[in-house]
Amino acid sequence: MPHEPISVFDMFKIGVGPSSSHTLGPWRAALRCVDNIRQRSLLEQVESLIVLLYGSLAKTGRGHGTDIAVLMGLSGEDPVTIDVNSITPKTKAISTDKQLNLGGEYRIGFDPQQQLQFLYNESLPFHPNGLSFLVRLKNGESWSETFYSIGGGFVVKEGEDESGKAAVDLPFPINTAADLLHWCMNGMAIHEVVMENETAWRPEDQTRKGVLKIWEAMKECTYRGCHAQGELPGGLQVRRRAYNLNKKLIGDCVYSNFDQWLDCIRQGGNSFKYILDWVSCFALAVNEENASFGRVVTAPTNGAAGVIPAVLMYFIVFCEGHTDEKIIRFLLTASEIGSIFKKGATISAAMGGCQAEIGVSSAMAAAALTESLGGTQRQALMAAEIAMEHHLGLTCDPIGGLVQIPCIERNTMGAIKAITASQLALQSSPDYAIVSLDKVIKTMWDTALDMNSKYKETADGGLAIHIPISLPEC
Repeated sequence: MPHEPISVFDMFKIGVGPSSSHTLGPWRAALRCVDNIRQRSLLEQVESLIVLLYGSLAKTGRGHGTDIAVLMGLSGEDPVTIDVNSITPKTKAISTDKQLNLGGEYRIGFDPQQQLQFLYNESLPFHPNGLSFLVRLKNGESWSETFYSIGGGFVVKEGEDESGKAAVDLPFPINTAADLLHWCMNGMAIHEVVMENETAWRPEDQTRKGVLKIWEAMKECTYRGCHAQGELPGGLQVRRRAYNLNKKLIGDCVYSNFDQWLDCIRQGGNSFKYILDWVSCFALAVNEENASFGRVVTAPTNGAAGVIPAVLMYFIVFCEGHTDEKIIRFLLTASEIGSIFKKGATISAAMGGCQAEIGVSSAMAAAALTESLGGTQRQALMAAEIAMEHHLGLTCDPIGGLVQIPCIERNTMGAIKAITASQLALQSSPDYAIVSLDKVIKTMWDTALDMNSKYKETADGGLAIHIPISLPEC
C-alpha cells in the first residue's frame, strides 16, 4: 500500500530533548493548536485552555518533559531556535505567575497544576501518545483538538492524514527496500536516488544546504556534550561521562574549536580500543545533551539521537570522511532507510519498544556507513538488516520515565552495532543473504504488536519498576 512521501527533513528534525515523541511532538502539537486559534483570529478571545495528556504521554510525561514542551509550544516558542537555557526560567515563571503568553501575543490565566492534566489510566485508540487541547472562548463557545505524537517528532491531528503536506510526485517512489533496490538497478547509488526524490520538494542546492545545517546541529551537539560537566536533571543523579572520557582520550593536546579537536583525536592513532572509546564518547555526548533539554537532531528520534552522529563522526575522523559531499551522502542514505522503517513498521518506542528507536537508528547508520565506505546498494541494505536483526525485541523501560537509563548507553551500543554490521556486510556477498531488510522490518512490526505494553515507554515494567524513583514536580 502506498505511503505518503517522507523527506530527509522529515526524518532529521532539529529540536529540543529529551524525547522526539514526548517532547518535540507535543511541542509541535501545541504550536499547531495556537496556530489554528490565530488563523481564526481568536487569540484575544480565549478565556481558558486545558491540556489533557493520555497514555504514554501521561505515564512518562514528566520524565520526558512533556509538560514543559506543551508550555513552550503554547507560548509560541520555536524548538529549532529557542535559547535552551531560557526554557527552565520560562516554565517556572508560568507556574509561579499562573499566566501564559498564548502564542507569545496574548496573556491568559494558566495554572499548570490544574490545566495540564496527566490522565494516567486513559488512552486514545489511534496511538499511545495522544493529547487534547480544550479551548473555551469568552463568549462561551468551546471546542477541542486532539493530536497524536507518532514518533520522531511527527504529529498527526485527529481526522487528518499523517503528512499534512501538499502531495508530491516522486521520480522514484519508495515504500520498501525492494522498491529502493529496484530504482538502484540502473546503477544509481542510494544517496543519488534520495537526492533525485528531494528535488520534488525543492532545488538540489537547497537540499544540500539543509542537510549541512542538520550536520552542523549534530556537530555542535556532539562538541557541546563532550565539554559539559555535571549531573543530568530529573532526579536520577546520573553524572555526565562524555566530558571525562573526552578529557582522558584527548590527553595534553590543545584545541579551541571543532576542527582542531578532530585533529587532536586523530593524533591518538586508530587502535581498536581507542576507536571504540571515541565512538562511545560521541554517542554519550549527544544523548547527555538530549537528556539536559539540549538542542539535538531526531535521528530518527531524540532518544536515539546519538547513534548516527557517533557513526558519522567515526567515518569523518577515522575513515577520511570529512568533506561536505561525503557527509551529505551519508545523511541522505541514512534518511531513506529510516523512512522505509517508518512506512513498514514504526519509529515510535510507544508503539514498538526501543527496537523502533535504537534499532532503527543503528540500521540507518549501518547502511549509510556501508555505502560511504564503498559498499554496493545490496551490501548497504544487508548492513541495515543485520543491525536491526540484532535489536529485535528490544524493550523501552526508562527508569523514572527519563531518557537516561538505559537510553544513553543504548546509543553507544547502537553505534557499535552499526559499525559491526557494516563491516560484516562489506565482507559478505548479499547474494547469499537469507534475511532481507523488508523481512526484518516486517518481523520488527510483528514483534512490536506482540510486545507487552508495559515495555513500550510506559515505565510500567523492566528496569523502571525494579529501580523505582519519585520525580520532582514540574
